[in-house]
Amino acid sequence: MAEEDPADGAAAAAEAARGTLIERLGIEWLEIGPERVVARMPVEGNTQPYGLLHGGATATLCESIASFGAAIRAGGRRQVVGIELNVNHLRGVREGHVTATGVPVHAGRTTAVWDVRVHDDSGSLVAVSRLTLILRNPPP
Repeated sequence: MAEEDPADGAAAAAEAARGTLIERLGIEWLEIGPERVVARMPVEGNTQPYGLLHGGATATLCESIASFGAAIRAGGRRQVVGIELNVNHLRGVREGHVTATGVPVHAGRTTAVWDVRVHDDSGSLVAVSRLTLILRNPPP
C-alpha cells in the first residue's frame, strides 16, 4: 500500500465533510492515514442538558474516524459503511476538546474493524469505541 501524507488525508477529509454532521459538530482532522486517524472535537456546543459532552457526539466522532480510516485503507475504491458501533463512556467532559485516535484491528476485503480511543485535554481516557464496517463496491 502506498504511503499517504496524513496532512493530505486531513485536507481531503475536511473537504468531504463540508455540510455534514461532522462539520456541524466542529470535528477537526489532525491526521489521516491507513494505519492511524486522529481528530478532535470541541465540547462546547456538543453537550447534553447536564453540561456533559453528549454521547451521540462522541459516537459520531468515533464512527467518522473509523470510516475515514477504512476508506483510506481501501484506496477510495470502495464504499465504507458502519454496521455496528459500540462506545463505552468512561468519564464525563465539560469543557475543552476531546481528541480521538483510531487504528485498524482488522482490514479485510469486505469488512473492517477499528478501535478508537477518546481523551480529554488532560490526557484522561474518556471513551473507547469499536466500529465494524462493511466495504462495498459502488453502484454502477
